Amino acid sequence: MEANSSSKTIPHFRGRVITPGDTDYDTARKVHNGMVDKCPEFIVRCADETDVVKAVRFARENDLLVAVRGGGHNGAGLGVCDQGLVIDLSAMRNVTVDPVARTIRAQGGCLLGDLDKAGHPYGLAVPTGINATTGIGGLTLGGGLGHLTRFGGLTIDNLLEAEVVLANGTRVKASPTDNPDLFWAIRGGGGNFGVVTSFLFRAHEVHTVYGGPMFWDINDAKVMMEWYQDFIKKAPDSVSGFFNFHKIPPAPIFPEQYHLQLMCGIVWSCIDEEEASEVFEMVRKVRKPLIDAVGPLPVPALQSMFDDLFVPGYYWYWKGDFVKHLSSEVMDVHIKHAHRIPNFFSGMHLYPINGAAGRVSNDATAWNYRDATWSMVIVGISPDPSERDLVTSFARDYWQELHPHGAGGAYVNFMMDEGADRVKATYGSNYEKLSQVKAKYDPDNLFRVNQNIKPA
Repeated sequence: MEANSSSKTIPHFRGRVITPGDTDYDTARKVHNGMVDKCPEFIVRCADETDVVKAVRFARENDLLVAVRGGGHNGAGLGVCDQGLVIDLSAMRNVTVDPVARTIRAQGGCLLGDLDKAGHPYGLAVPTGINATTGIGGLTLGGGLGHLTRFGGLTIDNLLEAEVVLANGTRVKASPTDNPDLFWAIRGGGGNFGVVTSFLFRAHEVHTVYGGPMFWDINDAKVMMEWYQDFIKKAPDSVSGFFNFHKIPPAPIFPEQYHLQLMCGIVWSCIDEEEASEVFEMVRKVRKPLIDAVGPLPVPALQSMFDDLFVPGYYWYWKGDFVKHLSSEVMDVHIKHAHRIPNFFSGMHLYPINGAAGRVSNDATAWNYRDATWSMVIVGISPDPSERDLVTSFARDYWQELHPHGAGGAYVNFMMDEGADRVKATYGSNYEKLSQVKAKYDPDNLFRVNQNIKPA
């Protein structure tokens, strides 16, 4: 059957088409960031790849702006658009595991937790992010950075193939042997090249990690940053930890006497128990942590540890940069702004991207900063709409003072809508090739609600 809306003839979809007149429209158009308030004309909640093909063709034929939504976590709200069409993949969450080949295939609407739960019974895990509620599509296409990066590489380093619906409505496979230029581009180039309906990942034999958070008094911040920098640059691949500044959340995991106290911390993730014990004892001798919550953790537990703090609908503003080195001056800037953190939701994280990820060349994938040590993100978050300006100015002011000391670009998954120059800086010497691939697969820039790469 076909229907009419706004004088456009909508094809029959197996999934639902949601329009402004539907009772659940306002719920369906929301993304994770409450600051984003956009009103598309159509939301197509695709049931399968055929629905995706029809949605792409419908958008082309009617000259509609297109946004693609997986998990909806993107800080800039790039999973939704005004007046156009949203291709919503959230109903496409099938995951299959091949324990013999050690691979996991996931549809484009899967969340990280779907992969974690599917692989865990077989002792398998894919290196992904740090929140189980994040969509696998956006995370992967932007690179994929998280707890297991130093051990297993970025998520894109574990991508074996992908099924893609192109701007002309055709379906293709992207792999080292099928459309290899497209395969190169989608590994870090974002959603610029098509709608990825399924991903095939290499999985690693990881069942339990040894980690969790350690926190120190803020007065120990410089000592701990100095130690951490020296350590993480030469740490074995099996050991990872991201440095952070936070006010301690009033959550049961943390002792009540430290609730809302400003601290610096490291959230550890170690694959090898013996090496983890050595590292933890070493760091405890530098300064004894006030909060020491490390121990054995199943991978799904580590990945979902902080999910309850960051529920959908909060007001987010984040800024990022790649960082190679923390000078004494830069550490002082970090500590100064840490004292301005507005609440326990907000903070700063330094995610290491050396180890296995750092041994891949910059031109092997679209992801261009393999020689950086960290991807930094500064996040201002509040559940209170009256604090939008407060959290935004916190993140901007912090970032503006640090940016001149950064490596240039930023992880696209940690960027707001920051303009073409910022996108070019992020892809650096890879941008020209990306632009050429874009011209081949999406010459009219149908897929432009993203960190956009213009067709050559």
